[in-house]
Amino acid sequence: MDHNVDLPRAAPALPSEGMVTLTHVLYGLHGFSALMGMLGPVLIVTAFLTGWPSIIAVIINYVKRGDARGTWLDSHFGWQIRTFWYALLWVVMAGLAFLTVIGIPFAWLLLVLLGIWVLYRIIRGWIALADGRPMPVPADAK
Repeated sequence: MDHNVDLPRAAPALPSEGMVTLTHVLYGLHGFSALMGMLGPVLIVTAFLTGWPSIIAVIINYVKRGDARGTWLDSHFGWQIRTFWYALLWVVMAGLAFLTVIGIPFAWLLLVLLGIWVLYRIIRGWIALADGRPMPVPADAK
């Protein structure tokens, strides 16, 4: 018996239309928070992290992620959750840098770049969702 033969794998389950719609809504909530940061006096990333729509979206990400397990939508839920927590981590780092006079320019630059990164992640994820494609999953999350 040849042990190097690839066995067929079960196809991942297809998500319900309701879950696809919910994932669009979650991207919309995250995007709305980021957009408010662009239009208001607050930076994109701080609006993304502190805006109620984004906080509500990340809570829903956690609550409904089990319903997305086994489907390609799970990668989108993870993408949104990772975006939120990594952005929060870097905001804390920028806040620490802001405590020093020398770090203030670095903190401002970091926050602006982080805001662009957040927008990129929302747009890239939402486009992939619209195309019915999963998001890349980090090797340690598999």
